[in-house]
Amino acid sequence: MSTESPPTLDPRRQAAFGERLTDVLNQGAVALMLSIGHRTGLFDVMAQLPPATSAAIAREAGLDERYVREWLGAMVTGGIVDLGPADGTYFLPAEHASLLTRAARPHNQAAFAQWIPLLGSVENEIVSCFERGGGVPYAAYPRFHAVMAEMSDQTVVSSLIELILPLAPGSGEQLARGIDVLDVGCGSGRAIHRMARVYPRSRFTGYDLSPEAIAHAKREAEEQGIGNVQFEVRDLAEFEAHESFDLVTAFDTIHDQADPERVLDGIHDGLRPGGVFLMQEIGGTSHVHEDVEHPLGAFLYTVSCMHCMTVSLSAGGAGLGAMWGRETAQAMLEGAGFVGIEQTTLAHDTMNQYFVARREG
Repeated sequence: MSTESPPTLDPRRQAAFGERLTDVLNQGAVALMLSIGHRTGLFDVMAQLPPATSAAIAREAGLDERYVREWLGAMVTGGIVDLGPADGTYFLPAEHASLLTRAARPHNQAAFAQWIPLLGSVENEIVSCFERGGGVPYAAYPRFHAVMAEMSDQTVVSSLIELILPLAPGSGEQLARGIDVLDVGCGSGRAIHRMARVYPRSRFTGYDLSPEAIAHAKREAEEQGIGNVQFEVRDLAEFEAHESFDLVTAFDTIHDQADPERVLDGIHDGLRPGGVFLMQEIGGTSHVHEDVEHPLGAFLYTVSCMHCMTVSLSAGGAGLGAMWGRETAQAMLEGAGFVGIEQTTLAHDTMNQYFVARREG
């Protein structure tokens, strides 16, 4: 029989935690409404309007007034939209619009809020994985490629030419002269399209496992008249491109792979001697106790649990997860044979970190 006394309950700590949980429920609900505000264009519309009634806002947005009015109730009580109680008008302050509209990219936080309903849509499948193991495949996620395209536009495309490519010294000059570039896990191709337009003398190739994403990338390239690109459906663990590229990019891709070590080996082999690998990855540390200080730590571990880790496990993979972290990434790059590895963060992007590595030669 145990003689230990039961733990003493601290009423003040209990009350404080209760208040925190209430706030969690409110902010979780606000996140859902932020996603709806983004998808319907309501934030973009309200940013251009003076204080207006729900009817006027709905009319301008081309939406049903009753739904807009209830959404505005959530936005007012959630501290997102201001209400004029005397005349019943609603107003989106400029300070809020600067973080919630499409014009605000790369600072549009409403776009990131789309992850909350996207992850919630597979909660049943994730619970089953807790009970039996395994994973949830990409195909189970509705709107995944649409959301990822917006994430790429926010964190990569908006800053690609001015901030990200310069992390690899001399890349701008080489691209201007004309080199061969591969983007692995290219998704809908927005990063490649951007590079190809700016550097018409270079040749760009995109690989992705998703036929849907590749079809979209091809269609957009054709519509935009971009001729120096090609896209292929490829399993990144299987591709062979021995010494075919001068620059390889991977934006938020490697940690999702079933066999990330094999993918990195393939990238290393695909580079010509002296070629450069530029990799964007989530800014974890490989240690939970250090990630406590990350401003998006809880969000990123949730995304990892409910997407990044599980899609890898669904393919019988390693299940690295989004928060595999800089130490693990460094070790795996070294294991693939890369040299001169440098790690960098950018002021505009609190979520990610960047690695520049070279093939010797």
